[in-house]
Amino acid sequence: MEREIHICADDFGMNAHVDAGIVSLALCHRLTGTSCLVDGPLFEQDIAQLQATGIKIGLHLNFTESLGQEGPLWPLRTIIMRSLARSLPASAISASIERQLQRFERVTGHLPHYIDGHQHVHQLPQIRSALLTILQRRYASMQLPWIRHGGNARSAGFPLALSVKAHTIAVLGSGALRREATTAGFPMNNGFCGVYDFSGGQEAYLRWIALWLAQCKNGDALMCHPAKGIAPDDMLGAQRQDEFAVLSSDALDLMLGREQVRIAAANVI
Repeated sequence: MEREIHICADDFGMNAHVDAGIVSLALCHRLTGTSCLVDGPLFEQDIAQLQATGIKIGLHLNFTESLGQEGPLWPLRTIIMRSLARSLPASAISASIERQLQRFERVTGHLPHYIDGHQHVHQLPQIRSALLTILQRRYASMQLPWIRHGGNARSAGFPLALSVKAHTIAVLGSGALRREATTAGFPMNNGFCGVYDFSGGQEAYLRWIALWLAQCKNGDALMCHPAKGIAPDDMLGAQRQDEFAVLSSDALDLMLGREQVRIAAANVI
């Protein structure tokens, strides 16, 4: 039985190689959408070529990546601990969410088609509640954006360390986000694929893609981080390039056909 999944690329706007890779994959119909770092140095410059591809464009909510922006910023471990302790500054969190949404709308000329979070911060306590409240207020009379969650992780057959990573992301707020967002009327993905340790090159990524496609369910989201080159200051640059090579390859077509999986078209988000 054929299944349909959303393949969504993170980090548009981060650097020229990331943007070129995402645009190239979009033109080849290998992506459903991409989420944008609105403070990324190339977000505003490259948005027109992204919009010309016709894929869905979302907000990659950011509280951990330093991009020269105003507002609160924490290392991932710190923001996790503070959110669990409910000690994040609520007004600063809300102000940053509003600012990122406003910049997205100003630059793109439309509302975000979907929302996710850089390092999954949108799932965390305090942040998820503020996000849902703001989205409901801003878009009350419009179609609510799709929201990605990291629950129902597809990690069967993965090494223990990678399975633990996937389930850790799920435990850090995905269940609460899904309950609260669904109750409020936000559309969401079914399950989640794409978690690994950003190592191993093309050989490893081909293996992981095969496992995700074998076990994914209809309506799942598969996140990816492709790039068409390596930026000097990007610690994940080599693996991003390897992701791009796999996602643009004939091997992906063969796996999709074998597993009877279809990449959801942009109009389904």
